[in-house]
Amino acid sequence: MRIARFSIDGNVAFGAVEGDKPDELVLDIIKGIPFTEFELSGTKVPLSKVRLLPPVLPNKVVAFGRNYAEHARELGNEVPDAPFAFFKPSTSVTGPGDEIQYPPFSSELHHEAELAVVIGRMCREVPRERVQDVIFGYTCANDVTARDVQKREKQWARAKGFDTSCPLGPWVETDLDLTAIAEGLTIQCTVNGLQRQLGRTNEMIHPIEDLIVNITEAMTLLPGDVILTGTPAGVGPLSVGDEVAVTIEGIGTLTNKVVKRG
Repeated sequence: MRIARFSIDGNVAFGAVEGDKPDELVLDIIKGIPFTEFELSGTKVPLSKVRLLPPVLPNKVVAFGRNYAEHARELGNEVPDAPFAFFKPSTSVTGPGDEIQYPPFSSELHHEAELAVVIGRMCREVPRERVQDVIFGYTCANDVTARDVQKREKQWARAKGFDTSCPLGPWVETDLDLTAIAEGLTIQCTVNGLQRQLGRTNEMIHPIEDLIVNITEAMTLLPGDVILTGTPAGVGPLSVGDEVAVTIEGIGTLTNKVVKRG
């Protein structure tokens, strides 16, 4: 099931996305929130009549860096022996179709297409064999990075945590499982229609099970929290006016335009 969060007539709701053709998609509005047992209302609205929002509002976004060997090498970094985590604040999250605001303190903004894991229940110290149980679903993410700031500052808070640096969407796909991801889903990024990144999820150094075990050893994850699983090789610059799209097999496409802040 594809679960979207949207606004219509000033109201915000969740809905199940139905249909196959992009111009014929409709939303069946969900009663309540999707992290518990829910019912479909039967009230349907065309997707074209609503504004899609970030599919979740996470308490925190835990991102794992250098989780694809070729990406680590393209930036001159060693491949880490263990998962390497950092945070993006909730205020960095933005939705499909929203603008990525080019921060004024950077002159080298990069795209990073990533598979995002959405957590479905409160969890801590999750054993490897129970990881599937705590996952609600998956969505597309763009770990937008001020690369020049990342290079000169030891902490990545500003480089990866600025407002609009974490586009998510267009919805959460709940029907994927860890087996499909381990077998390999295609991840690609295009800028103005030209392919920049192309990789597969089975190229991850540390699989999703390892990432969730690693982070829940240290902290509690809450429903709606997001795990970014790393980006394949091919990251590169974004300029004001660019349209950047992240497409993941079995999920969909997340598209955003880069604008000058202010």
